[in-house]
Amino acid sequence: MKYTKTIGSALALLMTFAVALPAFALHSPEHYSLFGDATYVSPGNASTRAVQLVSDPDTGGFGGIDYPAEASTTFATLTQLMTDYRLPEGDTCIGGSPRFQINVETPTGEKNIFAYFGTDSAGAPCVPGVWSSTGDFLQTGRLLDTSQLPGGAFYDPYDTALVKYGSYVVTGIQVVTDSEWATTDHRLVVDIDNTLINSTLFTYEIPVASSQNACKNGGWKTLADDKGNSFKNQGDCVSFVATKGKNSGNGR
Repeated sequence: MKYTKTIGSALALLMTFAVALPAFALHSPEHYSLFGDATYVSPGNASTRAVQLVSDPDTGGFGGIDYPAEASTTFATLTQLMTDYRLPEGDTCIGGSPRFQINVETPTGEKNIFAYFGTDSAGAPCVPGVWSSTGDFLQTGRLLDTSQLPGGAFYDPYDTALVKYGSYVVTGIQVVTDSEWATTDHRLVVDIDNTLINSTLFTYEIPVASSQNACKNGGWKTLADDKGNSFKNQGDCVSFVATKGKNSGNGR
């Protein structure tokens, strides 16, 4: 996975940080990884859980979710890319984030196609305080930043990008926030839920513990309480079931 941080304005220089993550495929909604300052929060968008990404210099400056791609994926076979998101009151889309970035193999190595939340990618304006949808970035009328690619442009129509880069192999996808430097309080936060990549919907939910037996033999590691909180150990899980939800999960 290649996480790329945008420095300065949207047209400025790029710095690249490589982060090693497991090689999962897009076909499973459980196959994603959090990196940087990214944590689960409750509630989500009409759900029990979402992922909160934070850009803050005190915690590394960025947060994201990585969705590694299966080997057969090309830019042309990537046909849907969208997510629900919520910014806190007072925040906005700024400095190139939040954004999707599509990692592709080019003749000069792995580069990124950027899809910015909000108007830079010809989407609806970012509205703080409410859940919104980015809409599908991979459709006629949307704009992508392909400036890292040969012959690319900052405002590249999707249809044009598809012709130029359709055969490029996709090696991964991330959603990232890292523009704290562009804010007055040096902090940018966004909640992410219901991310759709092709036909795979990532809801970030985990099953609710429904029996004490399900908590045993390591089962507690894959379960949560009814608010999406994970358990710190088997006893924590058993206690939640035994008290019919009065004792919530205490894990992260």
